[in-house]
This record gives sequence, structure tokens and C-alpha cells, in this order.
Amino acid sequence: MSLIRYKKTTFDYTFMPKRVRLFIYLLFISVSVIYTFNSTITVAEPLKITLAAEDSWPPFADEVGNGISHNLIKQAFKQVDVDVSTIVVPYARGLIMTERGSVDGVFNVTKEQSTIDRFIFGNEPLFTVTASFFFAKEHPTIADNKWQIPTKSTIGIVNGYEYGDEFTTLIEQQQLQVITVNNQRQLINLLLVGRIDTAIMYDLVADVYIKQMGVSHDIKAKFNNHTSKIFVAFSKLNPQAEHISQLLDKGLLTLQKQGKYQQLLLPSND
Repeated sequence: MSLIRYKKTTFDYTFMPKRVRLFIYLLFISVSVIYTFNSTITVAEPLKITLAAEDSWPPFADEVGNGISHNLIKQAFKQVDVDVSTIVVPYARGLIMTERGSVDGVFNVTKEQSTIDRFIFGNEPLFTVTASFFFAKEHPTIADNKWQIPTKSTIGIVNGYEYGDEFTTLIEQQQLQVITVNNQRQLINLLLVGRIDTAIMYDLVADVYIKQMGVSHDIKAKFNNHTSKIFVAFSKLNPQAEHISQLLDKGLLTLQKQGKYQQLLLPSND
């Protein structure tokens, strides 16, 4: 049997014309660049943030993570491609977590001097609420405004809540005794048993608890304490806080332009 040997052929690049060699070289470089670009390109993921949400402020935020604030914040951030997750905690704890940078922000916070010093805020509030002085039917008052509250009266408030820039002056001027509790339900109970003379409660929140407890005829608001613009407060330890607050502003304004904002303020959206 004969062995047939085939001559090995090779591609001799050196004998090619200079222009052809240059063309092949540039073609090779172009293909390499395109391959590298395509292999490294990635789809930008939405910005993800975590917010602390208080657990006892219905209809805005309840113990299971529902409420007007939850809906409004998530929809506003959705307009600007930001994913929001929430951790439900007592309000005072949410403030501390935000200050420490454990979360990116907390809601629902009144923008006043005491909070401006601690947090970063945007320009657009979530909404505006009022807070009033409530009294029990069995323990009425002759005062017509907060500055007429009898000196050394006992007043109930919620731990960590903001009550306006005049609150400290009011306490000092009227020499009021302050009792602090964890939620407005506890304030109502203290009013009912006569442990406190009055309590400052946010009107819409108090309405929910008063109705749930069946004491509509026993607890009444007498006069206003303050009006609050409610915000998301962002951590000063987060370098993106200013940017995130601006994104929230943009999202809220977008909802207003779309005509969806007022609808989201309705409790029926829960």
C-alpha cells in the first residue's frame, strides 16, 4: 500500500500586498472592539432604596405596611425608576435607623427645624395634615386655644412625633407636664381614664382610632396645635440622599401632572 503525503500549506501573510494587510489588520481590530463592547454592555438596573415606615399612623401607615403614604411613595418613585422596599417599625426607631444610616430614609416626618437639623428633605411634601388638642367629654376645658391651657396641665404626646416649632415654647410657658406614649390609641385611653388633661393627636389618625374604639361621643378635638407638611426624611449618611430626594420630588410632580395624586390620597387605595 502506498503512502500519499500531502504537502502542508500555510497562509503566508508577509507576501500579501501592503494595502490588503492593512485592511485585514483594521478589520481584525474592529471585530475585536465590537466583541469587547457587546460582551461588557449591561442593562442599567433601577436604583433600590429601603425606607423605614412607622407602624401606627393609619390611614397613612399601619402595622402591616399598608396605607396612603406607602402607596403614594411607591408610585412616585416608580415614575423615576426607583424600587422601594419598606421596614415597618415604631416611628422613633425609624428616625434612629435613618440617622445611623441603617436605612435610606423614613416617613412620615414633619419638616421643621428639629428635623431639618437631622435629615435631608426634598421640596415636595407628601401631603399636609393637622394636629389638634383632644379632650375627654368627662374632663372638658375652658381654653379656646393652646396658649390658654391652664398652667401645669398634663399633656400626652407620642414618642418621637413632631408637634411644631412652637411646642417647646408652649411647654415652658404654660409649665405643662408631658406624658409620652407609643401611639395615639394609648393617648385616647389615658384621656378616657383621666390620667392626662389633654392630648395632641393628628386629626385623621385620631379619627381612625376613635372610630375603632367606639368613643366618638367621649373624645373630641377642641382647637388646633399645628399644621404639618409631611415628608420622607433621608439619611445624611447616604451620599445619594440629595439625589434621591430630588427624584422623589420629580415623581410627586409627575403624579400631579398625570392627575393621579389626589386619587392616591384616598384611603380606598390601600
